[in-house]
Amino acid sequence: MSSKVLSDTGAVFEHLRQKGVLRNGMTVMAGGFGLCGIPEQLIIALRDSGVRDITAISNNAGVDDWGLGLLLKTRQIRKMVSSYVGENAEFERQFLAKELEIEFNPQGTLAERIRAGGAGIPAFFTATGVGTLVAEGKEVREIEGRKYVMETWLRADLSLVKAWKADRFGNLIYRKTARNFNPMMAQAGKVTIVEVEQLVEVGELDPESVVTPGAYVDGIVVTKSEKRIEQRTTRKRS
Repeated sequence: MSSKVLSDTGAVFEHLRQKGVLRNGMTVMAGGFGLCGIPEQLIIALRDSGVRDITAISNNAGVDDWGLGLLLKTRQIRKMVSSYVGENAEFERQFLAKELEIEFNPQGTLAERIRAGGAGIPAFFTATGVGTLVAEGKEVREIEGRKYVMETWLRADLSLVKAWKADRFGNLIYRKTARNFNPMMAQAGKVTIVEVEQLVEVGELDPESVVTPGAYVDGIVVTKSEKRIEQRTTRKRS
């Protein structure tokens, strides 16, 4: 078992450039839900790499000054495949100005399309979206008296994932709700790079706690996350 640890985020993208993975027009998956569990330092490094015309697959589009919002600000994203994007004013501006291509998905459908990509399932049928704009241009089939719309898998050239803890072989453990879309995206990328908070030696993780096996992981970088809060709501002390 060889170590998959890279020294820093700069080394990550230099490694990807040498391997021919990093290029204009690539498809990138980024884990997270809102700002929870996003690979924030890898997103910054992707911005700094200068790659353009990205198709970004992510449940959210970050906020104006954090997460994928940083790539929208620099106009490096050409298309977003997303579910909920209501926290990003620049996203809204580009969308309404027809400067950004959008493929909206019901949230569960988005999750299943990514899971299908990692499982090697090219298409599946779901009742979600039948009779709505979601079904336009897609095959609709009746099965046992109910209509279902066909959805296709999602895969990426590069998956950027956030995990809590990893060993040097790339076995991953996630932290509570920060797990969200990360495990399925780790499986759906041709190349998967993970940023983690803690790194341990092989054999130190409880095998029953491992969510993503190291076989899916191509590189690991240890980062210090800011873990910003999307919207902070407080009440006055009584």
